[in-house]
Amino acid sequence: MSDTATHNSGHDGVPAEPAAELVAALGRRSVVLVGMMGAGKSSVGRRLAGRLGLPFVDADNEIEKAAGMSIPEIFANHGEPYFRAGEARVIARLLEGGPQVLATGGGAFMNAETRAAVRAGSVSIWLRATLDVLSRRIKRRADRPLLKDSDPAETLRRLIDERYPIYAEADLTVESREVPHDTIVDEIVEGLRGYLSPPGAQGTGAVAS
Repeated sequence: MSDTATHNSGHDGVPAEPAAELVAALGRRSVVLVGMMGAGKSSVGRRLAGRLGLPFVDADNEIEKAAGMSIPEIFANHGEPYFRAGEARVIARLLEGGPQVLATGGGAFMNAETRAAVRAGSVSIWLRATLDVLSRRIKRRADRPLLKDSDPAETLRRLIDERYPIYAEADLTVESREVPHDTIVDEIVEGLRGYLSPPGAQGTGAVAS
């Protein structure tokens, strides 16, 4: 599969004018990426931000800046409830500074107040990935506090069972899979174009939730 869809013809795979139209349609809203660890929110988000000409913000990085320590250190020193409370505050603050492309941590969208803030101030996109895809990607990383146990595969399966019904509340869903990141960005752009257009103009690369 090519890096860009056949209908795209401009710089970075999408004409400047349609990108500008999408940003204008967003107004002050951000584009928020949700999904599991390993779904590609940061890597895809950076490319999407470049495509749309918007700032990219990684919520986890902002949480670490605010706390003055890494996320594994926050978990180790203060526990998950402390981390989740700080995460909710940081995301609420970030959403006030839109428009932007905002990548959130895997558990962020599970917080009802955060979901409400995301719903009010953004278009949310779930990067949905299978267990096999996530497992392969996460094996390459050693900074996942929730997977530091005797059976990370079972923990990942449990998190999928818990989280996917909630992630499904996002405005759009795009499949994260082993294709070039720009292919995923193409599909997100098509999904946004359909979501922000009048009824009947949905794109083919994403499905509305």
